[in-house]
Amino acid sequence: MGIRGRNHVTVGGRSEGPALMFAHGFGCDQNMWRLVTPAFAEDYRIVLFDYVGAGRSDLDAWRPERYATLGGYADDVLEICDELDLRDVVFVGHSVSAMIGVLAAAREPSRFAALAMVGPSPRYIDDDGYTGGFSAADIDELLDSLDSNYLGWSAAMAPAIMGNPDRPALGEELTNSFCRTDPAIARHFAHVTFTGDNRSDLAGVTVPTLIMQCREDLIAPLAVGEYVHRAIPGSEMVVLEATGHCPHLSAPEQTAKALRAFLETLPASRA
Repeated sequence: MGIRGRNHVTVGGRSEGPALMFAHGFGCDQNMWRLVTPAFAEDYRIVLFDYVGAGRSDLDAWRPERYATLGGYADDVLEICDELDLRDVVFVGHSVSAMIGVLAAAREPSRFAALAMVGPSPRYIDDDGYTGGFSAADIDELLDSLDSNYLGWSAAMAPAIMGNPDRPALGEELTNSFCRTDPAIARHFAHVTFTGDNRSDLAGVTVPTLIMQCREDLIAPLAVGEYVHRAIPGSEMVVLEATGHCPHLSAPEQTAKALRAFLETLPASRA
């Protein structure tokens, strides 16, 4: 199966427009962007895909050694860009995809015009002088729970991650998305995601960068977004008046508005 089939790549919007590449977070798939992408379809080429193990990707393409680090996922992003001959891409990454975008842009900076991050975190575990939002014991407990009962973990954690208890349908959607993800691959991806440390990669970002941060986020607290903002030279940070870790679902209009405003600051040849 080719790259397009491997990652279930779908392309829409304006065929000759600048490319917006949307990348989903852990336990999700490209469908999570459906409320945001229509706002850009008239002006941009919309590129969506599923990471191997998620959505309608090719599960047979998954190899533990390739995806032992986020670098393997960054390689997939670059292979998709090469397959579609994409240049001056604006990479929009949710959660862990924000760091995957950082790695991809570092490897082939000429491919990318800008990065837009939704709820990014370079490290989830607290460290000396750094607040990631979780202690090492918290992450160990989370991963142990996920390893022993993935479906039960999904049902318990997804509504908390979504963070909108007054809108239970959102939590249910995220739960169902988690449950559709291959459990073995999801467990592996979770270990890679929640035990990683990409702080040292942030200073190397050389393209314009937008950080979109919810006012309240269980997974990536405000302090984490502020850290990313300080660490990436010249970055812009927008705090959304929204709660939870998935504003592209819970506050799509705000998310699209912030992204649109950022895109309008980029040189015409770069977006």
